[in-house]
Amino acid sequence: MIKLFKDIYDYREMVFSLVRRDLRGRYKGTILGFLWTFINPLLQLVVYTLVFSNVLRMGIEKYYIFLFVALIPWIFFSGTITGGCEVILGASNMVKKIYFPREVLPLAYTISSFVNMLFSFIVVFAVLLFSGYGVDPMALLYLPVIMIIEFVLALGMALLFSALTVYLRDLQHILGILMLAWQFLTPIMYSEDMVPEKYMGIWRLNPMTSVITAYRDILYNKQPPHINTLAEAAILGVVLLVIGEVVFRLLQRNFAEEL
Repeated sequence: MIKLFKDIYDYREMVFSLVRRDLRGRYKGTILGFLWTFINPLLQLVVYTLVFSNVLRMGIEKYYIFLFVALIPWIFFSGTITGGCEVILGASNMVKKIYFPREVLPLAYTISSFVNMLFSFIVVFAVLLFSGYGVDPMALLYLPVIMIIEFVLALGMALLFSALTVYLRDLQHILGILMLAWQFLTPIMYSEDMVPEKYMGIWRLNPMTSVITAYRDILYNKQPPHINTLAEAAILGVVLLVIGEVVFRLLQRNFAEEL
């Protein structure tokens, strides 16, 4: 693991270059360009708010805020997995011809998605402030902590699925369905107390449950997240990062042959 960190540090310029390229090319050729960073989550917010406030009534005060503070982190997480799974395939020529730590590819994609999420949070804070809902300065101190934890979790999943997709190309299509199901198994559109008690043990195994709960505590409940929530999120994030890296290391040996 120490050697991996050293290798990535040695190739940091390559990481930065890939991040810049991805950010510039993300909406290249579109009329609205970078504005889609803000428009995409806002459109999803409008749709979900209309459905869950008027059709499937949730009875949650300020539901659009309740939803928005969880939706932005979820978009980052799901987008990192569904887009990150293709990074090795998309760079097949580089992988076959040039030596570099292959982890650079999913790492760069995760970083660019994370930067995109940070820009999206501009809209979140604008909604919180201009709606009069406000923020709690002490609770906000924990926001970078949960963001880093989510980044680690997303990176682990990107490593895992980018390696697996080289061998199982159908994953590119399966993951779209998987992430839709995962979204409904995560407390994004509903609150945690709506989950039946008998399912709580299994439900808590979802690594995004504690992550979304922490975001919502900080931005919606305006209170520091419970230490157990942060610990749970951190442990699951590190475990999945280790699993992702171990699987990636095992599978990368035959990347060139499979590509």
